[in-house]
Amino acid sequence: MKKKKTLVDRCLTQPFCSLAGQLLVSMPGIGDERFERTVIYIYAHTPETGATGLIINKPAAKTSFRDILDELHIAHEGLQDPPPVLLGGPVQITRGLILHSPDYRTNMTVSINDRIALTATQDILYDMARGTGPRHSLLTLGHASWIRGQLEEEIMSNTWLITGADTDLLFRYPCAQRWEAALQKVGIAQPACLSHQGGRV
Repeated sequence: MKKKKTLVDRCLTQPFCSLAGQLLVSMPGIGDERFERTVIYIYAHTPETGATGLIINKPAAKTSFRDILDELHIAHEGLQDPPPVLLGGPVQITRGLILHSPDYRTNMTVSINDRIALTATQDILYDMARGTGPRHSLLTLGHASWIRGQLEEEIMSNTWLITGADTDLLFRYPCAQRWEAALQKVGIAQPACLSHQGGRV
């Protein structure tokens, strides 16, 4: 029986393979403290513009969703179960992006796939404050980006592992558990056994 090719296999044998909708899981020894033990959701990836993603497991220190609403003078009496505020990456750290379930949509909402959408306008904040926003969501400040070909080179050099994104990991797992949970999805039960030198999963 012919073995089904993994996403990594396909990416290594094709001129271009989009990773939009996938997770990057940082390997030990990444060499950049901003990305140590990070899980990144890639929401855009094209051969012309490179890749853009959101770190989904780094809480923003001393910043809550209610704090952001207060700063924007948005009343939030109807807010229930506010989403976490995360440090999405080192680029445009004052810009908020909301990754959410597809049950919510505006004219500016971008569908990543049939399970995940992205909205970056204040409309969603007003709706969430009124209790009419998406069922599941997280808010990130900033994002991570790679120029054309950069992410592919980093993957080839064993900087990142790739795994599929599921809604439980994105929205339900505590932030502190997401790196280990993502590694388990790849098939690595003991992170301490990982080596950053050579090889791929």
